[in-house]
Amino acid sequence: MSETTPTVAVLGTGIMGAAMARSLCRADLPVRVWNRTPSGAEPLAEAGARVCASVEEAVSGADVVVTMLHDGAAVRDVLAQAGPATAPGARWLQCTTVGPDELPGLADIAASHDLVLYDAPVLGTREPAEAGNLVVLAAGPEQGRDALAPVLDAVGARTQWVGDDAASAAATRLKLVANSWVLAINNAAGETVAVAEALGVEPSAFLEAIGGGPLDLPYLRAKTALILEDRTEEASFGVDTAAKDARLIVAAAEAGGRRVDGLAAARDRLQRASEAGLGAHDMAAAHAASSPQGA
Repeated sequence: MSETTPTVAVLGTGIMGAAMARSLCRADLPVRVWNRTPSGAEPLAEAGARVCASVEEAVSGADVVVTMLHDGAAVRDVLAQAGPATAPGARWLQCTTVGPDELPGLADIAASHDLVLYDAPVLGTREPAEAGNLVVLAAGPEQGRDALAPVLDAVGARTQWVGDDAASAAATRLKLVANSWVLAINNAAGETVAVAEALGVEPSAFLEAIGGGPLDLPYLRAKTALILEDRTEEASFGVDTAAKDARLIVAAAEAGGRRVDGLAAARDRLQRASEAGLGAHDMAAAHAASSPQGA
């Protein structure tokens, strides 16, 4: 493996995977991309990526395999197909948000194909991903991290190492904690706008009232802007993906003996928004669950 110019296979080119692939191309790394729906990968040819017709073609000879898929089931399905074609000793950066209880099984898959697994979910949405400014939360063997540096530096502003055993799910557990905060803010933004509407208050007046103070948050403003300007089609974190993460977080919290009523409500609101046909919209579209029809 070349530690300066590793060949990288990106499996899954949705919002995040495509953005990460473009960042890797800008760093002049050889990049192969594959997506279950080919049209999702084809635009990356303009960025310099090699668009592969099969997942086996993408991973064959790759030094680093990045998985950015919808959920754990998709990861297992794709790796079952790709695994036999992977290069022995290749590093597997598993960036998909999955449940903590799924990491031991993924570690078994890695071992069966002689892959070195790194649990590596990321913090950030479309804009930081496009700019290569994600925060990578990572756990995996210390030996070999230097070889991953070109990839991690291309996609992230920094990497926070939280352990040397990917199967421990240390990075995934931290990601779920961080996403619980993201989901809480998103839910609060939608419900605050709904309360303002119910009381006949302009939401902009609320934003002016908290402006510059300790209650003000850039993320709150970003989500309320999407709602108020009716731009939720511009997804940076989709409803369906957010609903999946919410389910994982609530399940993990309950398994740890904690009730998280607010996040359970956020999960249900996102699910109703999805059932109303808003699954591909930004998660701010969960505000629609506050309508008289309840989304």
